[in-house]
Amino acid sequence: MTDKHFLLIYDLAPDYLERRPQFRAAHLDLGRAAVARGDLVLAGALADPADGAVLLFKGPDDSAARGFAESDPYVANGLVKAWRVRPWTTVLGKDALTPV
Repeated sequence: MTDKHFLLIYDLAPDYLERRPQFRAAHLDLGRAAVARGDLVLAGALADPADGAVLLFKGPDDSAARGFAESDPYVANGLVKAWRVRPWTTVLGKDALTPV
């Protein structure tokens, strides 16, 4: 099966920055493990305002992205108020999976 890109999009709670420190190490450990498996390509929080985050996954389906969110301490502890996974058809750039 051919790999595809998937965006995991987080909507962050208003107090995300204040509450983040106590859960950040576990969140980053989860991310590093996903990178080591080859599931997670890029990740980071949006800035100005810090109200969201975007994580780019690669795989045959969206299970790695969904599994990440379901295991993420940010989600479990309410720092993420909503999340969703969207397939992303990448067409330009060296890492595009459906180049044109």
